[in-house]
This record gives sequence, C-alpha cells and structure tokens, in this order.
Amino acid sequence: MLDRLQRVWFSLWDGVLGVFSGSALLKGVALLVLLYVAIAGALGVFWSIEPDQPALPAKSDVAGVATTTALIDVTATLLEKQGGYISNDKLPPGVWLDNMPNWEFGVLVQARDMARAMRKDFSRSQSQSTEDSSLAQAEPMLNFNNNSWLFPATESEYKKALKGFREYLARLENPAEQSAQFYARADNLNGWLGDVSTRLGSLSQRLSASVGQKRVNLDTEPAGVTNPSASELEVKTSWFEIDDVFYEARGTAWALIHLLKAVERDFGPALDKKNARVSLLQIIRELEATQGTIWSPVILNGTEFGFLANHSLVMASYISRANAAIIDLRELLSQG
Repeated sequence: MLDRLQRVWFSLWDGVLGVFSGSALLKGVALLVLLYVAIAGALGVFWSIEPDQPALPAKSDVAGVATTTALIDVTATLLEKQGGYISNDKLPPGVWLDNMPNWEFGVLVQARDMARAMRKDFSRSQSQSTEDSSLAQAEPMLNFNNNSWLFPATESEYKKALKGFREYLARLENPAEQSAQFYARADNLNGWLGDVSTRLGSLSQRLSASVGQKRVNLDTEPAGVTNPSASELEVKTSWFEIDDVFYEARGTAWALIHLLKAVERDFGPALDKKNARVSLLQIIRELEATQGTIWSPVILNGTEFGFLANHSLVMASYISRANAAIIDLRELLSQG
C-alpha cells in the first residue's frame, strides 16, 4: 500500500514538473506567487515588531495634559505604527498574523478604560456635573468593533476618537478656555486603578492556565447562585491560544507603562499627599520587565519546573506583582 502511494505521489509530482517545464506562462505565474509570498512574509515580520514607548510631552503646569497626551499617543500608535492597524486586515500579510492583533487588543482595552475614566471621572468635579462634550463623543468611538473591515472601517472610528481627545486637550491647554477641566484627585485615580487591577487579575489567571491547573470554583461561594457547579475546575489554555494571551498581556503592559508615567506626573500632588508615589513607580518597574526581548522564535510552554521555559508563567509573575502593588496603592489612596 505504501509503495502504491509513493508511486502515485511521484507520478503526480513528475506531472507538475512537466507542466511547469513546458509552459513559460506557468513558470512566470509560479515565480510571481513565490515572490509575493516572500515579500508578504518579510512585511509580516516587520509589522510584528512592537513599537517603542512614546515620549512624554514637556512638563506642563496644567493638570491633565500628560494623561490626555498619553491616551492620544497610545491610540495613535495603534493606527500609525509600522503596518498600521492590522486586526481587521483581510489580505496577506496582515491576515496571517495573530501576535500583533492580540498585542493591539491589549493596548486598545487600556485606551478604552482610560477614555471611560476621563469621560466619567477625571473631567468632572462630581457625579452631577456635566460631562465634557468632546470626551462624550470620543469615548464611544473608541468602543467601536475592533475587527470591522468596511462600512465603517475600525480605523475611521478610532480617528474620530482621536479628534475628540485632541479637541479636549486643546481646550485644556488654553488658559482662556474654561469648558475643559481635569480633576487630579485621589478618588478619581483610585477608580481607574480599580479597572486596571481587574484587567491584570484576569490576565494573570489566563497566563497561569498555560500549564493547566485545578482551581477552586469561586462561583460556588456566593449564596443563592442560580446554577450550582463543581467545587473544583480544571483550567487550561488551549495550545492555539497561549501566544494570543501572552501578546495581549504584553500589549496591556506596554500601554499601562505609558499611561502610568503620565498619571505619575498629573497626580503627583495627590500621590505625595498619600505617600504613594514610590508605590506607583514600583508598578511601572514591574510592568517594564514584561517588555524584555523575546529571544525564542515561538512562545514556549514548558512545565513549571521542566527543561523548557514557560514564557506565560514568567509574564504572569510580573503581571501578578504589578497587580499586587496596585492593590496596595489603592489602599494608600483610600486612606484619609
């Protein structure tokens, strides 16, 4: 049976070679296809290079300038980095890539959370005050479907969000304009950090599940649960999703580093009053460790104490430590 399959295979291969050897047109088509694949592959590698951290603007006496600029930088990077925004690409090489789209999603989630915090808290003096008109228009645009290719394209909606953020920043920097405000209070910062902590806690669990774990089912704890389930769960990330979670966490950390550096500048007086600046700097330090160079061509998934590294567990370690520091920081901010 094996000999018969081999004979069939070799006769088919000889036939293909014969066709190509006898047709200059087919030869040309084959060369064009190979050239296209080579160029698309090289572009894919180039587009997969993560962008550098943006630089913070020059220090300003106006509170909120650094944070708003950081949000603009993070959002603009999604659209203007090498290859542009590729999560919604339908053609090669973008359609072949999965690491960069997951990195983009991690960045996007942090941009959305910051945009919501700015619209809901940072730009308002209290819960009954009017929200800023530019932020009210921009924030929903940033929550548009991140995978829309056309009618409308995701990029066009995110550009509208950028326009709204820039309008708010222009009014904030203008001394003659009183309609834009930024309230750098400890309670406002605490609320945003609560969202950050929730995101990092979820990522830490998903990263740790790369090797498979038995976990206590926390959903059975609340009284009156509708659908009782098992007290223990076997949690393991699919082999096909391990690198996806890893790059989502890496994108999340990349965005948070820039946003936290801006927050440290704008909320400096509030942090100093609570003796919390050092805690914030430690969070940034932990997140910066997640951006180290990946020397392996693939994301390795070795066991906890095995021969091969487990990149997800290393990332989970840094993310968990950053999250623990955020919890401590929130405690400091909530104290009188």
